[in-house]
Amino acid sequence: MSAIRIYVPCDASALAVGADETAAAIVAEAAFRGVDARVIRNGTRGMLWLEPLVEVETAAGRIAYGPVQAEDVAALFDADLVHGGAHELNQGLTEEIPYFKRQQRLSFARVGVIDPLDLDDYVAHDGYRGLDNALLLEPGAIVMAVSESGLRGRGGAAFPTGIKWKTVLDAHGASAVHDTPSEQKYIVCNADEGDSGTFSDRMLMEGDPYTLIEGMTIAGLAVGATRGYIYLRCEYPHAHRALNAAIATATARGYLGGDIRGSGKRFDLEVRLGAGAYICGEETALLESIEGKRGQIRFKPPLPAIKGLFGQPTVINNVITFASVPVIFERGAAYYKNFGMGRSRGTLPMQLAGNIKQGGLVEIAFGMSLRELLYDYGGGTISGRPIRAVQVGGPLGAYMPESTFDTPLDYEAFAAVKGMLGHGGIVVFDDTVDMAAQARYAMEFCAIESCGKCTPCRIGSTRGVEVIDRLCSGLDSPKQEALLRDLCETMTFGSLCALGGLTPYPVLSALDYFPEDFRKVPQPLQAAG
Repeated sequence: MSAIRIYVPCDASALAVGADETAAAIVAEAAFRGVDARVIRNGTRGMLWLEPLVEVETAAGRIAYGPVQAEDVAALFDADLVHGGAHELNQGLTEEIPYFKRQQRLSFARVGVIDPLDLDDYVAHDGYRGLDNALLLEPGAIVMAVSESGLRGRGGAAFPTGIKWKTVLDAHGASAVHDTPSEQKYIVCNADEGDSGTFSDRMLMEGDPYTLIEGMTIAGLAVGATRGYIYLRCEYPHAHRALNAAIATATARGYLGGDIRGSGKRFDLEVRLGAGAYICGEETALLESIEGKRGQIRFKPPLPAIKGLFGQPTVINNVITFASVPVIFERGAAYYKNFGMGRSRGTLPMQLAGNIKQGGLVEIAFGMSLRELLYDYGGGTISGRPIRAVQVGGPLGAYMPESTFDTPLDYEAFAAVKGMLGHGGIVVFDDTVDMAAQARYAMEFCAIESCGKCTPCRIGSTRGVEVIDRLCSGLDSPKQEALLRDLCETMTFGSLCALGGLTPYPVLSALDYFPEDFRKVPQPLQAAG
């Protein structure tokens, strides 16, 4: 009889609340009771309010218990944990938990299901089927399939992925003669996930790194690139270890290197750590950093697709974009395109954070309303107070009031209400939030993180903090508000990159939707009589 398999996440979110201690307690308790059990460290299922989430494999499926602390383990064994016994922490079958059951997991289909570093486990769950299918196609056909799927970049700008890949496929590098393709091209993954409220990149890299590796390998085949880099934020040590281990295994097993799957095609991959600068999430500053230079943005044109890393044509996409590619080639472009609405096709992992009862990751097709996500999945605020505002799209995203909550999760729909989906991060605030303070923070954040290359961003953000302080003082408010709006216009249209160009989004949205917070300082009382 085989050992009973018990899953305890090794994801950073679970480790932060005691998953290692829980796993150790389960191992010790099983040994003490003579139970033949094997503890497998998987990725998180994304239901972060239940972490550490322990799953036990039974004949009926995996039974979930959570949140399980080390001190709960003995009582769980008393309640027959190994057979899915009843206990107050028993959540039932994992895939029947309403939060999880209603999701449409494509990119995250294996996260939480498999051992992240077990290549055989990955292959057993349909891993590398997409690569095998892509190896049968010519580069142009691979690019065409990506275009037909409707996949757009998941990093914020939502640029059509197929167009970017086609540009690199047809590009001529600096070392190539005018009428022949470049001899060297690059695939670069932007894994510098620095937006507030976002963790999908980290969750995928820690929970299913082979999906990212497979997607980048397919991209290399598509454009003729033989080398790739994952630019990882230095604050992700667990992802760093997982990626390096997965790359080493994939190389040893013939999924990377000089003869991929016996095809004669080459693709090598390595991880480069960032140095903690938010600006390096901007694609050209990222390239500068990989080249060993200071992380400053480059003037465009030329675009990185024409002249990117080391002056050569380069595909730059983020983690979720690459992680969406394998399923397109496993199940077909039409299958992927069947999810979503309008020009927003496929799924997007939304991340619920802030003052939210059920925080975590929700992968769903485009089209669900923001209200459904906040209440049907998130369960409202953890404080029990009304939601006043949500910031969607990271620290440069607009603050959206309750009147906009019926907006569907769609790139164009959000743009129509002066918002952006960005990387899918959502930070929730209840009715005690000071929106003027949030607007000030946006300007201060920009001032701190600016690379300093352009005046509108470098100086405009610094002056923006000062103007908001004067506006909130109640002195000459109309003049200060007009000045703030004029400054935001200058930053929007004069900045060289999205840091300065998008900082006005949270500032103006706070000013437009919550003007009362900017005039909260009482005026001097009139003399009696």
